[in-house]
Amino acid sequence: MVCMVDGVPSDVRLTLVTNDRDLGCRTPYPGLSGRWTTRSRSRVFYLNRRSPRHWWRIWRAQRSAGPFDLLYVNSVWQPTFSLLPVLATILGLVSAKRILIAPRGEFSPGALGIRSHKKRLFLALWRRLLGRRDVLWHATNDREAAHIRALVPGARIVLRENQTLLPVDPAPPVEHDDDRLRLVFLSRITPMKNLDMVLRALTTVSRPLSLDIHGPVDDPSYWRECQRLCDELPATVTVRYRGPVPPAEVRATFTRYDAFVLPTRGENFGHVIAESLSASCPVVCSAETPWTDVLEGGGGVVLPALSPAELSRVIERMAADGVAERHARRAAAGEAYRAWRARQATHSVVDLVRTDTFTDVTGPPPQGRAGRVPSGTTAVRERS
Repeated sequence: MVCMVDGVPSDVRLTLVTNDRDLGCRTPYPGLSGRWTTRSRSRVFYLNRRSPRHWWRIWRAQRSAGPFDLLYVNSVWQPTFSLLPVLATILGLVSAKRILIAPRGEFSPGALGIRSHKKRLFLALWRRLLGRRDVLWHATNDREAAHIRALVPGARIVLRENQTLLPVDPAPPVEHDDDRLRLVFLSRITPMKNLDMVLRALTTVSRPLSLDIHGPVDDPSYWRECQRLCDELPATVTVRYRGPVPPAEVRATFTRYDAFVLPTRGENFGHVIAESLSASCPVVCSAETPWTDVLEGGGGVVLPALSPAELSRVIERMAADGVAERHARRAAAGEAYRAWRARQATHSVVDLVRTDTFTDVTGPPPQGRAGRVPSGTTAVRERS
């Protein structure tokens, strides 16, 4: 979302409503809760969802701003920042000519398999509304576009890879001189990110290694299950929970490790993967992301099967590498990132919506291997 705010075209005015605190944090950002601020040419409001006064301020602001050309929501399921504004727009309580929904990988088979009954019921009730002509969809790759079309036949899809503000050049690989493999998991702790599979895989690895877990606990019951698995690990494996990482420290954190392990059940983009590569940290990942070619050419591993046994074999092999081999992997990750970053487009998804540039997706979603964004609601109005 930061990329969208900072990269908005010069003739567009953008209003963003977002949470007043980080995910899983009880304390709001200092001095921002309930306030309108300005970033570049955009207005940003930090919302405490439990405050009626905040909701009143948003209501007054959107009424005085006049009709918006586009309402952009960053999820399908999120109640406050997606369902509520979409429903308000359809009912005419918010004035917007079009709605653009970014599922963020929520329509992938892996994502739909989590709490599937509730999601299928929701789609059955909302399918007609989501298929309206004024509802558009933002897909970040062909695979996600096909997933959208499979659930919303006839969907009008804007295909645009996520933008990034990461630097063009990767951080140089850091020299590590000890023999113990250092792994990192850095993501939300939720079934979608599959941390439990990492821990199950480590139960059968014979060589000594360490795993540091960074990220907010998004699902407390799932985290309790992961803690139980930590207690069953062999003495040769050291696991530490480090808590969330401030966004400005993510790249520096990745430089301390030999590999980032993320057997995710599905990513429409995976900004954290780009952050890892930009720090010259290779990635061990599932095939359910658009990063397969980049990772395989960049010192990482794309798992042929999403299973603890397969991940265990990969980690065992990496743990057997010497210091020079691990350094070579890190250097390859940095070079793969440099090549990927040089190919990034510069135009905004807003430009594609304005020019009615839609993608035509036919047939089923691709099978097999596929070629940190805050929740928020964005309203866009073109300057007259």
